[in-house]
Amino acid sequence: MKASSLLSALILVGSASLVGSAALAGENDRSTGRGTGPVVYVTSQGLYYDSIVLADLPSNGEFQQLIPGENGLATEFGPGEPGHLGGRWWIDVNGDNYMDSGDKYFLCPLLGPGRDTI
Repeated sequence: MKASSLLSALILVGSASLVGSAALAGENDRSTGRGTGPVVYVTSQGLYYDSIVLADLPSNGEFQQLIPGENGLATEFGPGEPGHLGGRWWIDVNGDNYMDSGDKYFLCPLLGPGRDTI
C-alpha cells in the first residue's frame, strides 16, 4: 500500500472512530461549518480540533508526531503552545519510532477554537 493511501486510510479510520464515538454519546455536533475532515485531540490541552489535510510534504525540516489510536488521531501540543509546529505532521508508518523515509509527512493545520467534545 502506498504511503499516501495509508495516510488517507489512517485519517479516515481516525475520523470515523471519533465521529462514531461522539454519535454514540449524542454529541456529534459538527456545526462549525468546516465539514467532516479529521479531528485531532491535543492531549496537553484536553481539546479537540477540526483540521484539513492540505498537502504531502518532503521529509526535511521539523515535524510534530500525529498518533493514530483506538480513539482517533492525537498529538501532544496544540495552537499557542511551544512544540506545536503549525500543522506539520509525521505519522510513523513503518513503526520504528523514528522519523525516516518510511514515514508520512504532510500539512494539516488545526482549526480553532478547540473544544471539549468531538
